[in-house]
Amino acid sequence: MRILITGGTGSLGTELVRQLLQRPASEIDRIAIYSRDEQKQEVMRQLFNDHPALRFFIGDVRDERRLELALTGIDTVIHAAALKIVPKGEYDPSEFMKTNVNGTNNVIHACIRMGVKKAILASTDKAVNPVNLYGSSKLMAEKLFVAGNALSGSIGGRGCKFSVVRYGNVVGSRGSVVPLWRALAGQGVPLPLTHPEMTRFWITLNQAADLVLSMIPVMKGGEIFVPKLPAFEIITLAFAISGHDEFTSIPINTIGIRPGEKIHEALISPDEARQTFLQGDLFIVHPPWDVPVKPAFAYSSDMAEKLSIAELRERLA
Repeated sequence: MRILITGGTGSLGTELVRQLLQRPASEIDRIAIYSRDEQKQEVMRQLFNDHPALRFFIGDVRDERRLELALTGIDTVIHAAALKIVPKGEYDPSEFMKTNVNGTNNVIHACIRMGVKKAILASTDKAVNPVNLYGSSKLMAEKLFVAGNALSGSIGGRGCKFSVVRYGNVVGSRGSVVPLWRALAGQGVPLPLTHPEMTRFWITLNQAADLVLSMIPVMKGGEIFVPKLPAFEIITLAFAISGHDEFTSIPINTIGIRPGEKIHEALISPDEARQTFLQGDLFIVHPPWDVPVKPAFAYSSDMAEKLSIAELRERLA
């Protein structure tokens, strides 16, 4: 496999590389890291001890010609590059559109022109019924990736296949509340809480990377793969991190919902559910050209099975 990861120096990209390098050397010929930050590339090079399979390209997904050069000889692409901080998307919407939408379109066109066989997009629950610019841009990225199959001729043909993996907030990744709250709890500082009724899905970085890699061999093009995840209440996470078991004893600073945030997130909308299959612990949203199969239902974090304080503490350990 000759694989390129856009945004490869981020949390997901680093974990993807770690898992790929654990495979037999005969399976991995090249792992190309495509990202904008030369310092992060240097840190990653040192982290993996100058592994001979690793290649580094400084570049931006906004630059289609640079993408094409980096994709020379590549057969598989994981598209993880994105601007992600929700409030920043509300303040700088045009920059999010340039990277998350135009950049994704560039990845698709470059993959087709350079003969890439498979490309998979790492997406987010915020793309479902979006209320913020980030989620809207990721919804457009998903739509572009699914439609890329018609553009490449992969529907019933041999062109590049494009699919999507969609999951919730990754625990412990950059921007996650977990490391922030752990640091504040250790200092005895009140934990900043947006809303006591807020819920989110639970997925670890290891699980997210494993999911993305495990979908590459089975994807046919056009699917959106959605794992069946547990959820948690934000206030329960505060209990688990602080070591308290009663709301009144937790030092909390309620700061209110940030611009563009939801109380509950969703991984599948009622409209998508009509073309969704459940296979074990995995939902597969089939592309529009497949036959709708089910009446509408919703899969959101307030409806999912909730993790208890004890379960959260075990997973945080």
